[in-house]
Amino acid sequence: MRRAGRCGWPERSTRGTAGSAGVSSSCSSGTSSTGGTTNRKCSIGDQLDRGDDEQEVLDLFERLAREASAAGGAVHALNGNHEVMNGALDLRYVTEGGFADFEDAVGVDSTDSTIARHPPERRSRVAAFRPGGRYGRILSERNTVILIGDNVFVHGGVLLEHLDYGLERMNAEIRTWLAGEGPEPEWIHGRDSLVWTRRYSDEPDPESCEELAAVLERLEAVRMIVGHTVHEEGITSYCDDRVWCVDVGMSAHYGGEPQVLEIVGQTVRVLREDPATVGAH
Repeated sequence: MRRAGRCGWPERSTRGTAGSAGVSSSCSSGTSSTGGTTNRKCSIGDQLDRGDDEQEVLDLFERLAREASAAGGAVHALNGNHEVMNGALDLRYVTEGGFADFEDAVGVDSTDSTIARHPPERRSRVAAFRPGGRYGRILSERNTVILIGDNVFVHGGVLLEHLDYGLERMNAEIRTWLAGEGPEPEWIHGRDSLVWTRRYSDEPDPESCEELAAVLERLEAVRMIVGHTVHEEGITSYCDDRVWCVDVGMSAHYGGEPQVLEIVGQTVRVLREDPATVGAH
């Protein structure tokens, strides 16, 4: 799989911006590269189904991506299981405000059979997130797994079976589907899919840590950064720091403390709102 390059994100102001916008799992990765420092921020997914202001959150990340690119950096917002669920029109976790939030976002054709199957109060969201819809296409521009330097970023986790299938192939199939240009991948909803597995984030056993080590070796990577499982105690590492779990429930929906994982070279730090509690590994 192609790497996205070496990176860094020393500006802590963005951490506060993303936290106030309701991002549920976020991390930063960085190191110096030849000819200067390229700053990157990676959000691990699940920006959706976290409250009533999701349109603002998605639009914020689109703006941050444009601004970062213009400044020579990058913002990578990945798809998590809740982005996939919305693309599949599985709306069980959407709040009433989350449905109302998209009433001004798109036009609704009530004669469309896909839209007509849903209650009127849900149709704007369906039109927005259906494959090929306005926000479905925005999600289609995202990856689901990305390598930055020697760090792997993914919402759930990368298993050996995913490497056999092909990570680029998985990214491409999800993008094509969300753009409305291909079928829904059969593998996206399984408990061991890229966006659903908790094998590395829910107190992994020695066998899971062995699989993680094998995956990282094949990818020539040092660590994996995942979300999906909320850790109320804060950003947590397992398997001798080979996996970092960065979902701390910091959206307004969960009320957790904003935290960011910063990686500069091989130094890993957890950034918190209280500077006195910043820890390095």
